[in-house]
Amino acid sequence: MSNNARFAEIAALAGDPGRASMLNGLMDGRALTASELARLAGITAQTASSHLTRMIDAGLLQVEKQGRHRYHRLASPAVAQMIESIMRLAAPMADSKPVRTGPRDAALRAGRTCYDHLAGHLGVSIADALIGAGHLDLGVDAGEMTPSGIRLFERAGISIEAITAKSNRILCRPCLDWSERRPHLAGAIGAALCSHCFDQGWIRRVEGTRAVSVTPNGQRQLRETLGVNLS
Repeated sequence: MSNNARFAEIAALAGDPGRASMLNGLMDGRALTASELARLAGITAQTASSHLTRMIDAGLLQVEKQGRHRYHRLASPAVAQMIESIMRLAAPMADSKPVRTGPRDAALRAGRTCYDHLAGHLGVSIADALIGAGHLDLGVDAGEMTPSGIRLFERAGISIEAITAKSNRILCRPCLDWSERRPHLAGAIGAALCSHCFDQGWIRRVEGTRAVSVTPNGQRQLRETLGVNLS
């Protein structure tokens, strides 16, 4: 396909009102399901599926599988830049409809365990803080603690060397968060951090649920130790 034909294809895909609503709705960095995107665009599930297939094939979107769910997100920063440029040209544009994602329970949305690691706003905030400070590199499929991150965890009482020696699982990987729709930290390091937070009394379980609450001391320790601000 020539560059001109490719240009025309992408422009036509972005120019459809339904597809434009979907792309616009993904600009906050979250990943959404087909049904959520269908509601956002005000179209049927069948029509949404057709739109999504075309945008995936064209490289505008990518799909991530989390359990039995399939989540769609923008394929690259370049796609986001293209949409943002169109949005600036089209301004003023009506605000997109908000999409509720994840559990309705506020406690589960605030913080919970995802198997053996931390999720929800708590888990994503930890990942964001580590990435922002240069302690963690987290890609789409894999992650890596930087030397400064390894030192940070050692000072906090979490030995990366010990984790590596006793575990044959993936050391560090992203896990797409159910409610935040952005990655939190999983893998052996994510599990070790979760256990450490429980052991130190930084978090405690909410009885009868996967939700966790952060203790006052945990708020302070997470802020001072890992640079996490949960406010």
